[in-house]
Amino acid sequence: MSDLVVKRLPADSGISGWEAISRRCFPVRTLDGDIKVDWLIIGGGFAGLSAARRLAKLRPGDRIVLLEAGEVAKGPAGRNSGYMIDTPHNLSSGEYSVAGEAETKAEIAENRFAIAFAAEAAAEYAMSARTFDPSGKINAAATERGMTLNANYGRSLKTIGEGHRFLDASDMREITGSSYYLGGLYTPGAVMIQPADYIRGLAAGLAPKVDIFEHSPVLKLTRAGRAWKAVSRTGNVTAPKVILGVNGHIDDFGYFRGRLMHIFTYASMTAPFTATSTGKDRWALLPADPMGATVRKITSDGLSRIVIRTRFTYDWPVRVSEKRLAGIAAEQRTSLDARFPDLKDVPFEYVWAGRLCLSRNHVPAFGEIEDGLYSACCENGLGTVKSTLAGIMAADLATGTRSNMLDKYADQPQPARLPPEPFAWMGINTVIRLQELRAGREG
Repeated sequence: MSDLVVKRLPADSGISGWEAISRRCFPVRTLDGDIKVDWLIIGGGFAGLSAARRLAKLRPGDRIVLLEAGEVAKGPAGRNSGYMIDTPHNLSSGEYSVAGEAETKAEIAENRFAIAFAAEAAAEYAMSARTFDPSGKINAAATERGMTLNANYGRSLKTIGEGHRFLDASDMREITGSSYYLGGLYTPGAVMIQPADYIRGLAAGLAPKVDIFEHSPVLKLTRAGRAWKAVSRTGNVTAPKVILGVNGHIDDFGYFRGRLMHIFTYASMTAPFTATSTGKDRWALLPADPMGATVRKITSDGLSRIVIRTRFTYDWPVRVSEKRLAGIAAEQRTSLDARFPDLKDVPFEYVWAGRLCLSRNHVPAFGEIEDGLYSACCENGLGTVKSTLAGIMAADLATGTRSNMLDKYADQPQPARLPPEPFAWMGINTVIRLQELRAGREG
């Protein structure tokens, strides 16, 4: 018998602009009373909702319940930059690069499988192009080093037969309206999503087949006999099989402790503006250096906004202060003004932090961790795609739905151990800061 007491619940800092401008179209339901079901999913982000959709397809006659500690789209799933990327994207490295040809092609196949799954959901649930946009993305370079990184990345992509196109400074100016960038590298396979809209659209689409209960955190998870019992504030759920889609929060359930890095990244969204000096209505830039600034422009009904994401910190308590948010927002203001001086009088309307999870050896926290208990956690910095894939794979594993992709995905080592605290905190933040400083004008 297992008796797991969850002592720390997720905490989010700031209001995500994506969530604030998103419109919710279904009511909040909270667990009330005791129920028995066929499947329990814990976590209402990309992993949990993808697992729920996959289970609903594989086991259409089963009852599925999903418990979310807060509200869907208000947690990390609604706080990311909204890039679903197919080509290799490793935040742990100092540059975007590919590994061995076979390994890289396998990763791309996995990413595209997840994107296709999301595209099918977007079509079925009638998501708009503003929510799910297969536009591709640009790795933007603001320095000679950035141009070199893009050239290296382009050579790597050419080696494995992946399409890409180099952009010069005039191309970048035409797209963004800014003279800040020296060039870019365009790849066509990425999808840009409005993450809060996508998550809410996915949850709303699943509602007829899946019972989604929000504001229903799991406080204790107990194994007795052949079933698991999840205890929440105002009710309990009993199920023979449970999928944990809680990302780094899984170590608060007692699993993978000392193996996962809790990384925060930070974003700001401008108030709406009508300036014509920011190029096309919509564009999406990743930095040529992974530690630089991610910048997106969105436009709706003639009004535009820009979202800028910079900075990473490793936080042992898994919480960010308002003081830190304000300090990083000031840095982002400087970064945005350097790119778009005409917007210096357009304020930031929303500032927020978002959590992601990394492992030292860049592998997920995945698999059947106890009898009937499955983990679909640790997305390694690309949660939109990697967590979608993890949710699908966990559902397949739990239902015995075998495939070559599942066999390869499950055949990975455990996340490597981290040094003990506070040494991990000191070492990880030192490496992050040095890499950010090296990024320079890319940030």
